[in-house]
Amino acid sequence: MKPKLWSVLGMLFAVVVMNSCAPQGTTIPGIPEGPNASNIVTSGLRAGDQAVTRKSIDAILNNPERPGLATGWGDEKTSELTYVSFTRASSKPAGTDVIFYNNPEGLDAMASSKSRVGPMQTAAGGMVEWGIKGGAGYLPSYKEYGYGRRLVAGKKGSNYSIVVKNRCKSALEIVASVDGLDTEDGKTASFSKRGYIIDPGESVEIRGFRTSYSKVAAFEFSGVSNSYANLKHGDTRNVGVIGIAVFTRKGVNPWTWGSDEINRRRSASPFAEAP
Repeated sequence: MKPKLWSVLGMLFAVVVMNSCAPQGTTIPGIPEGPNASNIVTSGLRAGDQAVTRKSIDAILNNPERPGLATGWGDEKTSELTYVSFTRASSKPAGTDVIFYNNPEGLDAMASSKSRVGPMQTAAGGMVEWGIKGGAGYLPSYKEYGYGRRLVAGKKGSNYSIVVKNRCKSALEIVASVDGLDTEDGKTASFSKRGYIIDPGESVEIRGFRTSYSKVAAFEFSGVSNSYANLKHGDTRNVGVIGIAVFTRKGVNPWTWGSDEINRRRSASPFAEAP
């Protein structure tokens, strides 16, 4: 049975993008003419006797002509949203994880030594397992020797989705980001944003940036210049990274069987008013 996407209702609500999020003009920050003592990263000089500064590094990272993959704004797809109540145990996530993506050539440049691993890997202390799925199955996944970074190979022009499975015995909230942007509102990702609720043993497939209660714009591998991060925000510093943050429910041990069911039964009302 196709899993439903659940979001959060209560004191805080998921922010849903209701407009079309039409791309804006590209912004390319310029490189400063000279070093500023307050933002010098290294005092070593380079060609032209110019010090490397934080501003010049930002300009390099924000260059939309950078090679490799980013994520563009794909076609709209149906993805129904339903609100449910969920109170977090803490404002800080119980665990986080990151997947870096690029084309095969880019992955070779990022990691000279890597090994193939299964597409679904555990995270957040084993509470979830997750991976990146393409149109014809899960994408090739690797682990980098030494740093242990997880890498996924994509292909320009193809769609992908984020699949997360709850391995606990209680519901979890998952906040996801792509290229440093929250998947529910397309704005800067943050732990304070609200996410998707996954019931015990169930999975959620996040297929794109949300545009309405029933639609998402598909995640599509693109060049950096055509990425949503660049066209909408003029910022390409964080392209090539997908992240999740996992939150547990307040007052519930995620590893205790039936904890959600017990809480529901304890709060059941014998004379509930009709809706």
